[in-house]
Amino acid sequence: MSAEDISGLRNRIRALILFRVLFVTLFFSSSYFFGVFERVPSAGSFVYLVIAFYGSSVVYFISLRIVRNLVAFAYFQLVLDVFFEIALIYLTGGIESSFSYTLVLTILASSIVLNRQAGYVIATLSSAAYGTLLSLQFEGIVPVVSPSFAKGKDYLYNFFLHIISFYLIAMLSGYLSSRLEKTTKKLAEKDLDLRELEFFSQEVVESLPSGLMTTDSSGTVQLFNRSAERITGMKRADIVGGKIDAVMPFLRVPLPEGRMEETLPLGGVHKIIGLGISVFKGADETTKGYIVIFQDLTEWKRLEAAMKQKEKWAAIGELSSNIAHEIRNPLASLKSSIEILKEDTVPKNYKERLMEIALKEMSRLDRIIKDFLTYSRPIPPAYKKFDLHELLDDTVELLRNLDQKRDNIVIRKRYDGKAEVKADPQKMQQVFWNLGLNALEAMPHGGTLDVATLYEGRNLLITFEDTGTGIEEKQIEKIFYPFYTTKDEGTGLGLAIAYRIMEEQGGTITVQSVPGIGTTFKVILPVKNETTKG
Repeated sequence: MSAEDISGLRNRIRALILFRVLFVTLFFSSSYFFGVFERVPSAGSFVYLVIAFYGSSVVYFISLRIVRNLVAFAYFQLVLDVFFEIALIYLTGGIESSFSYTLVLTILASSIVLNRQAGYVIATLSSAAYGTLLSLQFEGIVPVVSPSFAKGKDYLYNFFLHIISFYLIAMLSGYLSSRLEKTTKKLAEKDLDLRELEFFSQEVVESLPSGLMTTDSSGTVQLFNRSAERITGMKRADIVGGKIDAVMPFLRVPLPEGRMEETLPLGGVHKIIGLGISVFKGADETTKGYIVIFQDLTEWKRLEAAMKQKEKWAAIGELSSNIAHEIRNPLASLKSSIEILKEDTVPKNYKERLMEIALKEMSRLDRIIKDFLTYSRPIPPAYKKFDLHELLDDTVELLRNLDQKRDNIVIRKRYDGKAEVKADPQKMQQVFWNLGLNALEAMPHGGTLDVATLYEGRNLLITFEDTGTGIEEKQIEKIFYPFYTTKDEGTGLGLAIAYRIMEEQGGTITVQSVPGIGTTFKVILPVKNETTKG
């Protein structure tokens, strides 16, 4: 038997002793009040019996602290109680006694204090003792006067009823006791699990790196974890029970849901606090309180600003390097041509060729500068409503007429209904022209270009899908960078400008490509309520 079981049994025995004292007290008082002593032939013996009850209870209580075999000790008490009760029944008339119910109480007590088996043992002992008393009374061996109306079958009937009652009570009380014991064990296990879960939850809450604060619906703080103390520099004892604005003055009930960033002045230092606020609702969907999770973003913001500054200077450096590279080549050609022309030692026809080279390089320089200005200083878009499909038709027609000698390229169109959009038509045509031109240049040996539109939710998708050479995976992430190109004569600004234009329009461009299979550029244009689908 475990220490917990021994402690439980000791407590039940103690409760039995106290119940016995209480019962005897009530029994003695009520018997004296209702004059039971006057109707008992041997009132003195009755008094002695009550004294014996009290005395035995005192002995039991004293012995409980030193007895080791508690089960035997409990059985001893229960058996002695049965004999005390038989004596009581004997003194109050035997078969006529109204106190035979006390045996039932002992049977109940045995099942509760010990177990179901003890209930049956005490029920058997009670039946044997009660049957013996009735037999002795019927035979006239004990000095108890039998009632004149009682016959042998009356004794048997009375005995039979009591036996049934005793065993029925033992069975029911034993069943209830065993169920109670099992339920108690389950509750103890659940209680242990709940305590462990509570401890675990508390440890998790306290170990969170983020500050955690909960409030009721009125904004009274109920929970404030260790990280919250560290971030705010405030003690939990000073915060719990107070209002949330004492911690974060910018919060007012009802708290707004979602994420936000606020500045919190703490000890002369302004900390940037990132908060996530959720509403805690009950089963009836009413607001029970708020959950606030927050972090100190001050250092992170400082590092982010420093990183952005480094990225900015790195981008400027790379852009400057690309510009210098793009300008250096035509300048070198111009310098060489002018130096040769200055010497005036070359034939006339070669002079003309040098002049053509110089003019071509000047045009190339002019195009580079114009494209760079378009990218770096974009003109604000001039929004107006227009039919996007008509704009695509014009672009496709220009692409077909670009090189009429090439008849090995097929351009197909597939439109989804009508597409009246509100955007800058000139800028959108520039985007479509750059994408279409890239697609044609990616198919030097011919192929197919599919131009299509499709609605996806609140977006209009315009796709340019070619069957050209494709783009390597390592190049895809760079194709929208300024001055990045794999062509011999390209400036590397076409796709960068197209991407910048789509950002201005609130959209974007994505690309998917499989080398040797083809490339798909997808222009995603938010349509809101300005676009109608036919």
